[in-house]
Amino acid sequence: MERVLDVYRRPYNVDMPVVCMDETPRQLIRETRTPIPACPGQLERHDYEYERCGVCNVFMASEPLAGTRMTKVTERKTIVAWAQFLQDIAGRYQDARKITLVMDNLNTHSPGALYQAFPPDQAKALWDRFEFVYTPKHGSWLNVAEIELNVLISQCLDRRIGSREELHAEVAAWQAHRDQIHAKVNWQFTTKNARVKLKRLYPTFDAMHDETLGGYLEFNSGTLVINCDVVRKEALAS
Repeated sequence: MERVLDVYRRPYNVDMPVVCMDETPRQLIRETRTPIPACPGQLERHDYEYERCGVCNVFMASEPLAGTRMTKVTERKTIVAWAQFLQDIAGRYQDARKITLVMDNLNTHSPGALYQAFPPDQAKALWDRFEFVYTPKHGSWLNVAEIELNVLISQCLDRRIGSREELHAEVAAWQAHRDQIHAKVNWQFTTKNARVKLKRLYPTFDAMHDETLGGYLEFNSGTLVINCDVVRKEALAS
């Protein structure tokens, strides 16, 4: 966790951009009846019936300090699709020396996926373009790209969309608008905050003296450990 937070403290560097990546599945739903348009005093109304048209996947890559992002709608969420999206990111930042990529710690987000999508020399060259930084288990909230996805869903995808082509057009329009206004995520959470607010997640190193043993008992991460050297010295002296 602290490594991710340290990455977010880095100043903006065009040669070493910090990019956050995430993805989300979306269900395609088509209207079975024409909605009733809105009119004064009445919202637009939709019939409760709908038709399911499969699912697709939306990739998101966000550069928080620059206020830019890139999206991609794919048919499925696969290892190859993820590797190809990384290739797109590398192409977007082709002049950068190294791209720091923050992402969730999923088994599909590994360098091995690149070798399943590209020849070995191309996979290795692509891998060398990135510095992978993973969020901890159950810590996906540390990924700024997840925040961007939530904004996308609330502003654009919280309605019925029946085809991948329509979804792609809507997502592209949303991205263009967000980039035009240079919308950013104002990240405030720091390592100092984490050590206070998430104190329960850190190991404790408290020591107390035990009169019976004549030594010390240490509590390390909730495990009782006897300081054997102290006890041994007390035993030899008696």
